[in-house]
Amino acid sequence: MDISDKVKQKLRDLPDKPGCYMFRDRRGRIVYVGKAISLRKRVQSYFRDASLRSGSPKLRGLVKSVDDIDIVVVRNDAEAVLTEGRLIKDYRPRYNVSFRDDKRFLLLRVERQHPFPVFKLCRIKRDDAASYFGPYASSGAARASLDFVEKRFGLRKCAPRVPDEQTYKHCLNDIIRFCSAPCVGKISQDEYHVKIEEACAFLQGKRPEILKELRLAMEEASTALDFERAGALRDTLFLLQRVVKQNARMTATPEVERERAAEGIHELGKLLGLPAPPKVIEAFDISNTFGSYSVASMVCSVEGIPRANRYRRFRIRAVEGIDDPRMIAEVVTRRYRRLLDEKSKLPDLVLVDGGITQSRAARAALDALGLVDMPCAGLAKRYEEIYWHDKPILLPRSAGALKVLQRLRDEAHRFALTYHRHLRSRRIRESALDEIPGIGKKRKGVILEHFGSIHRLMKASCEDISSVSGIGPEMARMIYSTLHPVKND
Repeated sequence: MDISDKVKQKLRDLPDKPGCYMFRDRRGRIVYVGKAISLRKRVQSYFRDASLRSGSPKLRGLVKSVDDIDIVVVRNDAEAVLTEGRLIKDYRPRYNVSFRDDKRFLLLRVERQHPFPVFKLCRIKRDDAASYFGPYASSGAARASLDFVEKRFGLRKCAPRVPDEQTYKHCLNDIIRFCSAPCVGKISQDEYHVKIEEACAFLQGKRPEILKELRLAMEEASTALDFERAGALRDTLFLLQRVVKQNARMTATPEVERERAAEGIHELGKLLGLPAPPKVIEAFDISNTFGSYSVASMVCSVEGIPRANRYRRFRIRAVEGIDDPRMIAEVVTRRYRRLLDEKSKLPDLVLVDGGITQSRAARAALDALGLVDMPCAGLAKRYEEIYWHDKPILLPRSAGALKVLQRLRDEAHRFALTYHRHLRSRRIRESALDEIPGIGKKRKGVILEHFGSIHRLMKASCEDISSVSGIGPEMARMIYSTLHPVKND
């Protein structure tokens, strides 16, 4: 395969570090975004002859379109995942089909409180009373799981909330799919619910003996030379083994996490002498670069578990320069003045990132609002000291109370930093247009919306620029010449 010298040089210079990579086409458009634990190994793998020979037409088309490569180095794989998602949403590359279309992985959903529950496939996990299993990385695995639990446990597929004899007239599932037919009274409501609970237990990995039955049936079919049935059972067994193992791990992890969080907030309540464990905690952090683009974040945990739907972010309005305590006071005042105005429920504990000066600033802001009884603490990074009533409390690093606060403090820091980087990068991208005479705020917005980034604008020709609404040939030439000045020898 022919690779340009520019791409070859980029491939040689790739670091052996985690990060994200962006493939650009000849017009400078980002056509694909990916992540890697090792940028060098992952990106170089695309351009090997063996990869192209065995790759799909989509992969070959992608690689042939690459004219340039950009990278973003991050600290770890988790940060790479977050950065990849942000880049894909920002640039919407045409080869990232699954992200571009906001496609979600499949889940199994069942409303166990219904008279005769039904398992269904869905893509969105809602905060409702239903039970969810998954997500499944493979749609085949999700559909195989649904088909298996329906047949194995005699569950219905029909749509009515309460099936009756009229439903049965148009249905053969009790014969074809082994449905237990609650519609005609072949099974009681209580007996049907037992089957639903057994199906849920199986999907949670609590009924391993059922997989043994499936394996035995596969071996019997193979012994009887019924290789078609044995092959089908083998494929089903393979998918279900992965699904059950995944669901067991995902079910166990949140349960353990909730138990540890509950223990942590109980310990924290005792440590601070609160009348009850702090069920709802709101934490604040500040992010800025030498006083510019100053922002703040507020994150929230309920029962010790972060709740992203309650997160808030703030632009600092009243404070200039570097003054974290005053910024903390500003956002704490804005947050709780609004809750008071709305007569909304207040948190059980306020946490700020920092030591005695930050916690004092937050305390003073709360007192000024009349919230003198609202508990407020600080968590200093250096020694991980909890500042409570101006006195430091030093706990063992393994203490559950400390872990609850650390997790929330780190989440507040991440959320603030992400917002700060977003504002800073947006300003950097747009600032190049400010140097062009005749480009005002409205016209700059039109140009950025058309090209998506300054990088793509710099790759564009005069003809491409003049195709933008409101930009004539003369203005296009001026933009092009300003971005591509002629160098004199």
